[in-house]
Amino acid sequence: MSVLDGIIAAYDRGAAAFTARYEAVSAGALWGRLQNLLPSGAGRLALDVGAGSGRDAAWLVGLGFEVVAAEPAAGMRAEGRRLHPELRWIDDRLPALTAVHRLGLSYDLVLLSAVWMHLPPGERPRAFRKLATLLKPGGVLILTLRDGPEEPERAMYPTSVGEIEALAREHGLAVLRALDEPDRLGRAGVAWTSVVLRLPDDGSLGLPLIRGIVLNDEKSSTYKLGLLRAVAKIADLAPSLAVAAPDGGDRVLVPMGCVALHWLRAYLPLVAAGLPQAPGNSGPDGLRFAGPGFRALLALGITAGDLRLGMRFAGPRADALVASLGEVRRTILAMPARHTTYPNAGGPVFEGVGRPARVTGPVTLTPETLTAWGHLSVPGPLWRTLLRLGAWVEPVLVAEWARLIRGYGVRMSRAYEPGAVETCLVWQEPARDTGLARLVAGRLAEAGTPPVCVWSGTPLRLDALDIDHALPWSAWPCGDLWNLVPSSRRVNQHEKRERLPSATALARAREPILAWWQTSWDADPGLAERFWAEARAALPIGADASFDAAFAGLEWRRLRVSQDQQAPEWVGVRGQAPWPDEAAIG
Repeated sequence: MSVLDGIIAAYDRGAAAFTARYEAVSAGALWGRLQNLLPSGAGRLALDVGAGSGRDAAWLVGLGFEVVAAEPAAGMRAEGRRLHPELRWIDDRLPALTAVHRLGLSYDLVLLSAVWMHLPPGERPRAFRKLATLLKPGGVLILTLRDGPEEPERAMYPTSVGEIEALAREHGLAVLRALDEPDRLGRAGVAWTSVVLRLPDDGSLGLPLIRGIVLNDEKSSTYKLGLLRAVAKIADLAPSLAVAAPDGGDRVLVPMGCVALHWLRAYLPLVAAGLPQAPGNSGPDGLRFAGPGFRALLALGITAGDLRLGMRFAGPRADALVASLGEVRRTILAMPARHTTYPNAGGPVFEGVGRPARVTGPVTLTPETLTAWGHLSVPGPLWRTLLRLGAWVEPVLVAEWARLIRGYGVRMSRAYEPGAVETCLVWQEPARDTGLARLVAGRLAEAGTPPVCVWSGTPLRLDALDIDHALPWSAWPCGDLWNLVPSSRRVNQHEKRERLPSATALARAREPILAWWQTSWDADPGLAERFWAEARAALPIGADASFDAAFAGLEWRRLRVSQDQQAPEWVGVRGQAPWPDEAAIG
């Protein structure tokens, strides 16, 4: 058992006693001197690391924050859920905070109260970096440092303001205040220092690097843009596929098969339209990645819209796809990954990791399948910028791509109608198609188990059935199976419409959504495989293929859409009585 495991076990065993001790101290009294330094405004999101009983997190909720409470001791989480059921809890620990980072959220406030002294000094630089990278520009990090003797069963190490100041300088944070505080529990020889730090609100993150790739880097083709766009789309559509680099460095690993898949989605319409991607290029000729596999995709009529996670390919279509993914991987590693470098003759930005494995027979585009081509290593600052600011990066990237294509066309004495190039560069989102979910709902009704409106719990007649996007299409265009749920037409079209369900409304729909997932998708092996491939790519659930984990992932994704899009929220059906046109069947 490691030192940190032992500390967590001690909190687990003594959860009831620790909770009574913590809850006896008022959070308002504890943090009152720092309250004026907390971020202000609507939609604030806070992370409480080592949340204990949830006392401080609950206080932040009372101040208007949305709060994520991270606590590694199961006993403390249980006590916290009992006392503060309104909180969102997650099982995670420093120094890695793997589960927290998997959520893809960034925070206005990160709080670390009575935790830093438990971290061995050798773990602290990594832990501080992990905390700093969770902050939004302008975000605030608050740590409390303990001075005093150790307590039995809980290892503690010396802390100092100087250590925090040095780490802050390394990561570009400014120290706003350091306040000495007495021990609120009255323990002899124990005192505290609260340190408040802020990340500058310059919004830069990885933007200078992106700007260099898009606008400054010398380009002999569109390949650098193609690689950056593929990674950006994964950050937007399938962020849960990324994992932290195993060496503990500030990089993430993205399945190379997924990068190649999104490369194909970008290039297929451009090549089919004969738009040049390099000087003198027309169609597939002259493009290194357009080998026999890619040409077979074109000949078979496979479009960008067909290349989605969860889709299954067999026979010649599978052979063409596997060959094409290999061609793209080799091209990426030999050209854009190799030649996309940091400024001032720095090394490559992207790195290939691992060797490809042999893939034969029918292919389903699952996360496991897409790792067969190895991984692409992406710098942490670049990845986080794409997670947070991808909506602003995309139009700049596309505009530069269109400019390059037009420039190649001029050299070849070709002119393009206004908008023709831009039309082919539009990312082919999945069609807003609810036909499959409606078909499954009809089969359930014929079998005597009609679906219910997940928002009101009312059984539905087929002539009053709508298929709703739980997270609305207007905020996040996602037609994944997990996002398609049955709803009353009245509720969908006149109540919820294009609004995001509030956390309370979604929690109230938990049981109907779980029942729908189990009866609609899990009963069919093919649909179940697609459901889990889509869910594990888009939702932060890792390898846990349980419906409880999927619903928790839906709740976390709802929070991210709320933070990123600031979408208007829907609080749920007015009252609990069914609408007049929602009479129960039979």
